[in-house]
Amino acid sequence: MTLLDNILFIGKGITLTMELMFGGMLMGLILGTVLAIGKYKGWLVILINQTISIIRGTPMILQLSFFYFAIPNALNIKLSILSAGIITLGLNSSAYIAEILRAGIESLPKGQFEAAQTLQIPTWLMWKDIILPQVIRNVFPALTNEMITLLKDTALISTLGGMDLMRRAQSVAAEQFTYFAPICIAASYYYVLILLIEYVVQKIEQRGEYAQTS
Repeated sequence: MTLLDNILFIGKGITLTMELMFGGMLMGLILGTVLAIGKYKGWLVILINQTISIIRGTPMILQLSFFYFAIPNALNIKLSILSAGIITLGLNSSAYIAEILRAGIESLPKGQFEAAQTLQIPTWLMWKDIILPQVIRNVFPALTNEMITLLKDTALISTLGGMDLMRRAQSVAAEQFTYFAPICIAASYYYVLILLIEYVVQKIEQRGEYAQTS
């Protein structure tokens, strides 16, 4: 295989890598929001804190093995590599996103909540239309960092045989008995993807600042 063939072969792993990142981020945002609100409201605080502590206190590779090998074996079910990866990345990310959003919620003036209660705005509308949009805007840089971290963590799926960027690079390296070039190619893909994320986020932030000033 020529260098171009290697670049194209490894590049095909972008599809799985992006599916894992977006799937994990979406799941992390949903669960993280629920955990953050629950913690702020005082619902099942001990359980939520313990869950977050366990997720943040154990290696992701262990969590990935747990959801791909242990759980399916115990329940006699079969999970695809993609499903196990999204579940693991989503749960892991939710613990960090929950703390990010909780800090964002607590940074808002208490008057926001009091005004919504005075106007008798339904609770779910208050969170959806008033509180969470402000929180997301305030913690957007932190969420961006979490997305970038998640993108890099998708490389762990290669340990299960998922043909992502990292696994394809390892495959080329093992076949051709050369590791430097394939690993550099994979690293270049990850770096370009991160640059694209940062570029898109920068444009979103610029549009948000323009909308506020206009």
